[in-house]
Amino acid sequence: MRIVSLCPSMTELVCDLGFGRELVACTKFCVHPEQRTRKLLKIGGTKDPKIDDVVALSPDIVLMNDEENRREDYEALREMGVDCHSTMPRTIEETAKMVRSIAAILGGSPKGEEIAADIEERAQRVATSAAERDPVKFAYIIWSKPWMSVNRDTFAHALLSNAGGENVFGDRAERYPEINLEELREADPDVILLSTEPFPFKSHDAVDLSVEISIHMDRIFIADGERLSWHGSRTPKGIDYAEALMAGETS
Repeated sequence: MRIVSLCPSMTELVCDLGFGRELVACTKFCVHPEQRTRKLLKIGGTKDPKIDDVVALSPDIVLMNDEENRREDYEALREMGVDCHSTMPRTIEETAKMVRSIAAILGGSPKGEEIAADIEERAQRVATSAAERDPVKFAYIIWSKPWMSVNRDTFAHALLSNAGGENVFGDRAERYPEINLEELREADPDVILLSTEPFPFKSHDAVDLSVEISIHMDRIFIADGERLSWHGSRTPKGIDYAEALMAGETS
């Protein structure tokens, strides 16, 4: 089987399912696992893949993501006779289902069931533990100027809420709502999480934000965006990481 992946988390999942040798190309943003992706042909980015190059590779399947990739690229590939499979899990349950489906599409892999079951078991354990603690109000910030957060229809929200978090911007209509700093201050979250992706927040950004909105630094943390937004084989660790964040264990 010849596989092309146009989504970083899909590339990682394919390798962890045991089909890394079948991967023939990926995007320039596909960096995990490094020992495999560094050897693969890069066919552009997630939003601007080189369609003709993909077709020339004669892939049996192109793996995509409804959010990471553009609908027009999906349709262009399909019109050129390329079999494409695009997913977009928004919850932990949907992620486990997605892992099983990808494993089946690629020809079956016991690793798929192992990863999916691990996701479900960890999620249940973390949710049970969280029910015994007071909820933690959080704001998850993904962009600066304009400041942007996430609502409840996002994967990051799903992981953090499963761990006992209450998203102060969860009820916003937009999946990635723009907010201003006054709204953030008034929401009075217990913790503010500055994600490392898509905006690469650093520790100095936490210091600056603390000063701007007069919130103590011990309530602002840099959060690993890959662990909280890459769905697939990274999700088990993401579930545990979300629990650690909501428990104040950030080291």
